[in-house]
Amino acid sequence: MARKGVRAMSDTPTTKQLGTEKLLWGIVLAVVTFWLFAGTAGTVAPDMMADINSTGDHIDASSLNLAVSLTGLFSGLFMVLFGGLADKMGRVRITLAGVVLNAVGSLLLVFASGAAALPLLLVGRAIQGLGAAAIMPASMALVKAYWDGKGRQRAVSMWSIGSWGGSGLAAIFGGTVVQFVGWRGIFIASVLISAVAFVMIMGTPENKVVTQRTRFDVVGLVLFIVGTLGLMIVLLYGSQLGWTSWLTLLLAVVAVVAYVAFVVWERRQDNPFIDFTLFRNTTFTGATISNFLVNGTIGMLIISQQVIQMAGEKPDGSPYTAFDAGLLSLGYGIFIIAFIRVGEKLLQRFGARKPMIWGSLISIVACLMLMATHVLIGQYAILAIIAYCLFGLGLAFYATPSTDAALTNLPAVQAGSGSGIYKMASTLGGAIGTAVSLAVYYGLMGTRVPDLIVMEGRSDNESLRLAAMVAIGVSLVFLLLAILSIVMTIPKSDGRISPRPQPTPDEEATLIECPTCHGVGKVHAQH
Repeated sequence: MARKGVRAMSDTPTTKQLGTEKLLWGIVLAVVTFWLFAGTAGTVAPDMMADINSTGDHIDASSLNLAVSLTGLFSGLFMVLFGGLADKMGRVRITLAGVVLNAVGSLLLVFASGAAALPLLLVGRAIQGLGAAAIMPASMALVKAYWDGKGRQRAVSMWSIGSWGGSGLAAIFGGTVVQFVGWRGIFIASVLISAVAFVMIMGTPENKVVTQRTRFDVVGLVLFIVGTLGLMIVLLYGSQLGWTSWLTLLLAVVAVVAYVAFVVWERRQDNPFIDFTLFRNTTFTGATISNFLVNGTIGMLIISQQVIQMAGEKPDGSPYTAFDAGLLSLGYGIFIIAFIRVGEKLLQRFGARKPMIWGSLISIVACLMLMATHVLIGQYAILAIIAYCLFGLGLAFYATPSTDAALTNLPAVQAGSGSGIYKMASTLGGAIGTAVSLAVYYGLMGTRVPDLIVMEGRSDNESLRLAAMVAIGVSLVFLLLAILSIVMTIPKSDGRISPRPQPTPDEEATLIECPTCHGVGKVHAQH
């Protein structure tokens, strides 16, 4: 007799042959639409505001900052939702839907002008975030489903080049396009790349997990959104509102209450928004936590870039521009792209644990160099060039082993949901890490420099440099915690391919006989 529940699909060697180069490059281009194109908004925000306001309309900095942050926020909030939908509706279908959403959001940004400029910016950035929330977990689940062994590790490396490499080149890419084309050119290119990605992915055999129809956990989603929005508003606007103001304290209380209620509610649901049973797997848990923390270190890149622009002048007396600062960070993106495949080889040779630790340690060296804001600006620029290269190298070593550790330890029926949680950790880690770093940075401006710290050069910016030193130190704390998470959870390995996780007794009890394959628990492509 067939058993009721889930019939999982697409994890057998025959299915793996569906992983073609065309599909892989389509996935990479889809991922790039968020990390490279949408990710440039923070860099080009001043140019966007100046261009829109030049027509007589007025957008203030706070409104534009909200528009910039919406993409990452919406991506993080809805990624688990789209990961679950990808499992049920099809990973190819959800990936393509995400590509379309990104194209629509980018078009709204292109046409943002006049009285409708701000609404179009806000809606367009939010839709871009929804597109990223669909693309990332669904495409990662496809990587797990359609590639295996070393082929999967290479596919993960290429996926990581699209995400980590794209984010590494976002600053210099955005600055270059703005200087020679204009900021709207970024999003016109995003639409064109989305079209190419859609064509390359279209026609791929569908891949999903067929389940019984269940009600979606709307309450869980709402509680999670309320808690996360409350936390982000406190972190982003706490210094403006006042850390002890009634509104800030109220938002903090709302966030805490929402998160507590979320955990209590989720534990009682048969079909929760976030499946906490995934975290019984310590390897997946460790990879996800360290992923959150490592992504949080992007704050040191942003803070150091601001210090370079605000704290000094070039030898010819001219100030450092955003384009100049972006050029200094060029090694960051180059090293990520150049060494991600090295991270893959280290994974194959040593397993995931050691490369993840090595990458974090290299990033710590970069962080310590960027904390040296007490030196002259010329010396700091040289330190920054070296530090950015090391930062990119550290992330390249970390990226593929961490992603592979998370994916390898996920059962097929949870690939989409688990991938959604893992990538949610990336986007929310970056957003929260940046918010914390900026909160410390702006909160400490005006603070007197202790006598123990000797600031070389100008004295009128000593407070700013001290604030940057401490704010970049936040990333140091994140990296130390990431190493602790890796050491405690990621098992030692000799790099050999681990056997595929077998269903637990509870999962086995839910498998049903596939009417086409005539086998209980058959893992297959949709017929």
